[in-house]
Amino acid sequence: MNNLVRISFFIAVFGVGIAVVLSNHRALANGQADRSAASPAETSTQAVDPLAPGSAQLINPDDLLAILQSAHGPKPLILNVGPHLIYMQAHIPGAEFIGSTSDSQGAESFRRRVKPLPRNTFIVLYCGCCPWSHCPNVHPAYRQLQKAGFTNVKVLYIADDFGTDWVNKGYPTIKGQ
Repeated sequence: MNNLVRISFFIAVFGVGIAVVLSNHRALANGQADRSAASPAETSTQAVDPLAPGSAQLINPDDLLAILQSAHGPKPLILNVGPHLIYMQAHIPGAEFIGSTSDSQGAESFRRRVKPLPRNTFIVLYCGCCPWSHCPNVHPAYRQLQKAGFTNVKVLYIADDFGTDWVNKGYPTIKGQ
């Protein structure tokens, strides 16, 4: 049964990854994502990615797990900003499903959820739908929090996908709601 869950998870993640790649390909074909025409200001902004691997705004799975299992210190509000299917298959205990912040419904849900929070709330964002370099959800969510003045935000660095970087390591998960 455990292998069946892993295979199903892999198939779902692979399907989402393919959908993201096809979506990006369509955008490039339509000229909507052409970065070759970026202005110098846009290029310099892009060069300073606050969520580049190794940056201080990221938290790795081992460190988040240690915080969650510690009896000391505040626990973060964990917000899943990825696809519902992946959340239903497995998610971090205590994580709240927000939805894909790359679409308008997920972005609006995210805005409503964080609006009443104190700006120093410890928040951890994560998605895990696909490899880090292709994730369409963590950057928009992080930018919204920055713009709103949140000061204690981390993004879970999931290099490959949630299955590989969390589930397959045996870290605690909850399936379904």
